[in-house]
Amino acid sequence: MPQMRFPTSLAPGRLIRRYKRFLADITLDSGETITAHCANPGAMLGLTTADARVLVSRSPDPKRKLPYSLELIEVDFGDGPQWVGINTSYPNRIAEEAIEAGHIPALAGYSSLRREVNYGRNSRIDLLLEGAGRPPCYVEVKNVHLCRTPGLAEFPDCRTERGAKHLDELSTMIAAGARAVMLYVIQMRASRFALAADLDPAYASAFEHARATGVEALAFTCTVSPTGITLANPVPVQSARSPRS
Repeated sequence: MPQMRFPTSLAPGRLIRRYKRFLADITLDSGETITAHCANPGAMLGLTTADARVLVSRSPDPKRKLPYSLELIEVDFGDGPQWVGINTSYPNRIAEEAIEAGHIPALAGYSSLRREVNYGRNSRIDLLLEGAGRPPCYVEVKNVHLCRTPGLAEFPDCRTERGAKHLDELSTMIAAGARAVMLYVIQMRASRFALAADLDPAYASAFEHARATGVEALAFTCTVSPTGITLANPVPVQSARSPRS
């Protein structure tokens, strides 16, 4: 299975604070204090504890205002410390490489894969799979890094009207005769996946409706290391109404 490798070697440090959604102050092990870009618009519940160990990458682009990017945070959800990937720009790439390697059997057998294709009502699908004699397959990819119960990954970690819209769009594709799949990429260890209905009831309701129309849901964990991230194992998807325990 191919590994999505980080663009550069990662530098270790300690988190001071994450703020304004896209900024994180960090003290590197070298003693330097930096402000890193945090490519994550979510709440990052349970991931931003002060003094947590982190790993950051540094871009060689001299035009970047913030050369550092926050990549991994070490967290113990009750089953031992682990690196958790927080960069939401990676799941599409992780999913694409896994599909092309045949690592997701449910999405195998298509002859072409296109990225960011316009569809529906002013939307773009993350991945569009096509093949002769098969209906097109619309794949929406979501990043997952919320864990409030050991072993249980949840999505979303805050309200996401855009996410609910994507589910409705996928239902429309089903009605048009296409195939539609929600793929949840869990950038950490987990043994199962569920919707965080208490954090976003509207998304959970949209998920249940989409499933009823024929939209499929897949969830895969990742092996996360300081060198890169690899899609690992499928985990069961619980109903949005399932308890967290």
